[in-house]
Amino acid sequence: MNRPSATTRFFMSIVAWAERMNFKYARLGNPPVYDNATFPWAAEIEKAAPAIRAELDRILVRKDELPTFQDISTDVKTISTDRGWKTFFLLGFGLRSEQNIQACPETWKAMQKIPGLTTVMFSIFEPGKHLPAHRGPYNGVLRLHLGLVVPEPRDKLAIRVKDQICHWEEGKVLIFDDAYEHEAWNHTDKTRVVLFVDFVKPLRFPARLVNWLLMHLAIFTPFIKEGLDNHKEWEKKFYAQAEAWRNRPGANG
Repeated sequence: MNRPSATTRFFMSIVAWAERMNFKYARLGNPPVYDNATFPWAAEIEKAAPAIRAELDRILVRKDELPTFQDISTDVKTISTDRGWKTFFLLGFGLRSEQNIQACPETWKAMQKIPGLTTVMFSIFEPGKHLPAHRGPYNGVLRLHLGLVVPEPRDKLAIRVKDQICHWEEGKVLIFDDAYEHEAWNHTDKTRVVLFVDFVKPLRFPARLVNWLLMHLAIFTPFIKEGLDNHKEWEKKFYAQAEAWRNRPGANG
C-alpha cells in the first residue's frame, strides 16, 4: 500500500485538529440528527418541495444519462461501485453548475435560504441500493435531505446515523451530521430521490474562522479538482445531446 505523501499527512493532521475544534466550539451541540426547529429556514425549504419536485421530474426523464456519484467523485468508489447511486449537481464544494442551475431555477432559489451552502444535488437511489457504513471526510458541514420521491414500504427504506434509524418523508427535511458513521438503503423495488445539501456547521470563534479557511482551501485539493473536471466533462456531453435532440429533423413539428 502506498504511504501518503508528507503534504497529505500534514493536511490530514490539520483536518484532525480542526475537527476537534469544531466539536468543541459547535454552536448547536453535536447531535447525530438535529431537530428541524433548530434551523428556522428548514420550514421554508419544505414549502418549496412541490416546485423542487416538479423540476426533479423533468430531470428524471433523462435518468439513464445521469452520472453515478463515483463517475464524478472517484473517492466514492470505496463505498459504491455499481450504477445504483446517481446524481445531478447544482453546486459542488462551493462551485456552481450554471447549466444545471438554469434547469432548476426554483430549486436554486429555495437553496438561497440556507446559510453557508456548499453542496446541492439530487441524490437518486435505485431499487436495491445499499450504501455501507461510512463517515464523511470532515465535520465542518452538516447535511440536509429533502424527501422528494419516497416509495413504500417505509421499513425497507432508511438511513442510520450513529444509532438512530431515520425514514425519509416526501416534502420533509432531515438534517444530520454525516461525520458520524451512517449507512443508507433502498430495499424497495422503486427509485428513491432526495435533495442532498451540505451547509457549513454553525460554529463559534475561533473554529468558525479555521473552518472557513479549510473549506476555501479544499477546492485546491486533487480529488476535488478531479471531481469538478469530471463533472464539466459530463455536463458538456449531457447538454450537447439535449441540443442535438432539439435540432433533429421534425423535432418542432
